[in-house]
Amino acid sequence: RAAGRLRYAIPEELARGSLVGPLARDLGLSADQLPARKLRLSEEKQYFTVNEENGNLYVNERLDREEMCGDSATCSVSFEALVHNPLNIFHVEVAIEDVNDNSPVFSKAVLDLEIGELIPPGARFPLEMARDADSGSNSLLTYQLTNNPSFSLSMKEKPGGKKQPELVLERVLDREKQSSFELVLMAVDGGDPVRSGTVQVRINVTDANDNPPVFSKSLYEARVAENLPVESVVLRVRATDADAGSNGRVSYSFGRVPDSVRALFTIDSDSGEVRTVGALDFEEKNKYIFTVEATDGGGLNDDCEVQIDITDDNDNAPEITILSLSSPVPEDAPVGTVVALLKVRDRDSGENGQVSCELSGEAPLSIVASSGGSYKVVTSGALDREQASEQRVTVVARDRGRPALWSSRELVLEVSDVNDNAPVFEEAAYSAYVAENNAAGALVLRVQARDADAGANGRVSYWLAGGSAGAAD
Repeated sequence: RAAGRLRYAIPEELARGSLVGPLARDLGLSADQLPARKLRLSEEKQYFTVNEENGNLYVNERLDREEMCGDSATCSVSFEALVHNPLNIFHVEVAIEDVNDNSPVFSKAVLDLEIGELIPPGARFPLEMARDADSGSNSLLTYQLTNNPSFSLSMKEKPGGKKQPELVLERVLDREKQSSFELVLMAVDGGDPVRSGTVQVRINVTDANDNPPVFSKSLYEARVAENLPVESVVLRVRATDADAGSNGRVSYSFGRVPDSVRALFTIDSDSGEVRTVGALDFEEKNKYIFTVEATDGGGLNDDCEVQIDITDDNDNAPEITILSLSSPVPEDAPVGTVVALLKVRDRDSGENGQVSCELSGEAPLSIVASSGGSYKVVTSGALDREQASEQRVTVVARDRGRPALWSSRELVLEVSDVNDNAPVFEEAAYSAYVAENNAAGALVLRVQARDADAGANGRVSYWLAGGSAGAAD
């Protein structure tokens, strides 16, 4: 007690009616003086009251230090005590001491952090500080973190002696192995008994483009028929990327492929479907090998090989080429004489390209297979120009496809004359009557002989020999 001043100290949260101190006695007033001196309090009496009989100071209502003084390091209530006869005034101060009645509190139920998977160990991430409404040692906080090998907890000194909790990365994270962590941060105050509060720390591991796309196969193969319609799907390639977001989105494209491939095929950048954009022709090319690339949003890529085998369709008829034709041929040519050489080619393969040939017609000719798709047309009987001066025959070539395709060529063979026919008189004997007085040179009769041969072989000349007429070609 100082002159004219009194000071008391009480803990907060005392019940109503709790004793603060013997105010009258500390003012030097005895119990029998109280009625005359009329001890009373100034306007702050709502917190406290004085007993008129014994002069003690009591708590009049529950005192909450945090409500009254907030974050202030000290908290007290000042008021005046008045006495009469003689009149005097005394200054009274009641210090409200902190009780550990508040737990540490975080402003959020969950703290969300994002940490990139390639951030090096040792990186620090500040965490929210808890708030404790108490004061002194009751508000001094320490922190604890759920045990996890990837993280530890560090404290950073702040002005005023407070400590900032920091999350320390202990090892490199791999989002593809574990994309998130859930830890619990606990704040513990220095009271007795201690109070604590917790907050969930939710860590999302953000993706780095550390994984390239990977094709499911190094070689994709397909067999398609050459008559496959344009816009048909040939095959589909597929690559996966373990990254997330744009780093994991894969697009497909051709690698360095020749223009001939691009003229026939296209690839869908999103689905990886390879389709035809042109007509396939087995006879032109029956195998295509090219490279397809998969690229993610971060520029990493992988490639695979595509092999497309074109199967044959019977879309080519045999082609007949006349290499040589001996025309005309003499009518006395012996049987087996070669009169024509042919080449037959079918651009298809397998049975579709296997060809057989035959002759159609009545001519005394036949066809004989030779090597390498060549054929000979030979005489198979005697020729007689006088019966037929030309021979017409059709060469028919047919493949073994299903259905079969065929083609034909007509051969026209002229038969040249051989002098194999003698002149023949129209009559076996001729008779005539001649008058005795006919002048020399007068026409007696006309004889006629014919020769079936042609040209000079068929021209007839006449003579008389020994009283008989003769004819020669």
